[in-house]
Amino acid sequence: MKFTYHPANERGVNKMAWLDSKFSFSFAHWYDPQKIHFGALRVLNDDIIAPSMGFGMHPHDNMEIVTIMLSGELQHKDSMGHTEVIKAGEVQHMTAGTGITHSEVNSSKTEESKLLQLWVFPRAQNLIPSYDQRFFDVAGRDGKWQYLVTPNGGDSIKAQQETYFVRQLMPSMSEAEYDLHGEYQGAYIFVIEGSVEVNGHKLERRDAIGLWEVDQLKFTTSDGADVLVIEIPMR
Repeated sequence: MKFTYHPANERGVNKMAWLDSKFSFSFAHWYDPQKIHFGALRVLNDDIIAPSMGFGMHPHDNMEIVTIMLSGELQHKDSMGHTEVIKAGEVQHMTAGTGITHSEVNSSKTEESKLLQLWVFPRAQNLIPSYDQRFFDVAGRDGKWQYLVTPNGGDSIKAQQETYFVRQLMPSMSEAEYDLHGEYQGAYIFVIEGSVEVNGHKLERRDAIGLWEVDQLKFTTSDGADVLVIEIPMR
């Protein structure tokens, strides 16, 4: 088993009057040659957006973009004709493919938007752009793995890559296991809240670790944890 450890306090920071962002991988002005990507995972941004503020229209291409709303809401508009509000508990996915433009604005006048946005390299270039957005009930991840994004879709959102986004609310004094889907897969584990030990490595709130050349992840927690696992191709 190999690993790379990303403590929360070593993430990149972009703090403005309306935006507080933490970068797990090199992004915008922040560059760390040791943190360019983890396998096909290119971006994991932890964003807080002030009320009525956000990102105007901007372009993307050849990327799978996943937004996980933690609290608040975010209004999305794009060149595919979608106008949606993403609310807490919902996950949005876009295949940018041949190219899209979109905007993301906090539609609340009083409450901050808190979200994770992740970018994954797709399985192929210049795919047809697509959009999906779904609500995932908290009961579906209480003490069990809830599949948010998978290559096959169904009850989860379908991504154009061999990637699995799974989330679990681990109760205090509990254990969990997760089996990877292939020899060349790795897993990036991000602790949203709480603390957990994974394959012998202790992680606190917003810490992350990337593991590869491993078949199974084993989790234990004393105080409980909200855990996000991004399983990703490493080659």
